Amino acid sequence: MSRNQRIGLLAAAAVVAVVAIVVAVAGGGGDDGGQSSSTTPATSTEQPHETLPADNFQLPIKGGNPVGGVQDFKVKKGDKVTIVVGGDAHDDIHLHGYDIEKPVEPGKPATFKFTANIEGIFEIESHVAEDAGREPLIGKLTVEPD
Repeated sequence: MSRNQRIGLLAAAAVVAVVAIVVAVAGGGGDDGGQSSSTTPATSTEQPHETLPADNFQLPIKGGNPVGGVQDFKVKKGDKVTIVVGGDAHDDIHLHGYDIEKPVEPGKPATFKFTANIEGIFEIESHVAEDAGREPLIGKLTVEPD
């Protein structure tokens, strides 16, 4: 085998190794051990709630903070998504990437309904918290390839 053939064989092996790594990572080789609570709607034990399909989420805010901490929601590209944000005070909620902003009032939750047609991770933020100098992040929406 000539020197050029050996180099070509090594280069081909390196390409195969890189492709295998990319496929493994893109295939969902996450570090959560196969367990994910992000598709479970966030709910408050203080208020009754309805059971929602996996692409419908509730995000309650109490005292300016998301109940249960910052919520992570995961959907597939093309899914119909509904995120209901309720609060105990006035707020303006913004879903980045999709550029949807809605007001929230006590007893009047904001409902975000859209088709998840953009892949990526998108922050859901409180503009009232941001204006007050507090942490604005209340949730993240991850849209994965279909």
